[in-house]
Amino acid sequence: MTDDDRTRHSAGPARAPGPPPDRLNEIGVLKRREIEARIVGPLLEALGREFGRERVLQVARDVIVEIARQQGDQLAQAVGGRSLAHFAGALDLWKKDDALEIDVLEQTEERFSFNVTRCRYAELYRALGVPELGAVLSCNRDFSLIEGFNANVRLRRSQTIMEGAPFCDFRFSRQRTEAPEG
Repeated sequence: MTDDDRTRHSAGPARAPGPPPDRLNEIGVLKRREIEARIVGPLLEALGREFGRERVLQVARDVIVEIARQQGDQLAQAVGGRSLAHFAGALDLWKKDDALEIDVLEQTEERFSFNVTRCRYAELYRALGVPELGAVLSCNRDFSLIEGFNANVRLRRSQTIMEGAPFCDFRFSRQRTEAPEG
């Protein structure tokens, strides 16, 4: 047996490598979205010219929604729970670098409501000349993110700064689940 063989056998069975953990939020979500937009924006534009803009944007939306759902689950694991209090604590990730200004209106075990009164994400997409991609690359994630975080929490939002409203109205509510009879 060679030294390489001994090392391989003593280390136990080989495990299939999985993807490395997503640590990109360490740089701040605003910076992450800027990096994504600078790459994905021109890519989507080129693909849109080649294959049709609406179809390409729909595929991008679908992919981003699924990524957000997975990130919601990962977020719940990272913060150690799936309650609205855990979720509220995680908002610091999106607020990093003064990315959002938020007015909390209500925070209970059943509800978490706030308005975003300044959104540097919207400002970023406008400055990059791709305001229409802001909804696709950022706002589109919100509903799926909370679904992945906790399937019993619903988000209502009727307007966003990204779409030209004066504020975004986030209204999260925990849905009651029926306890099994027995």
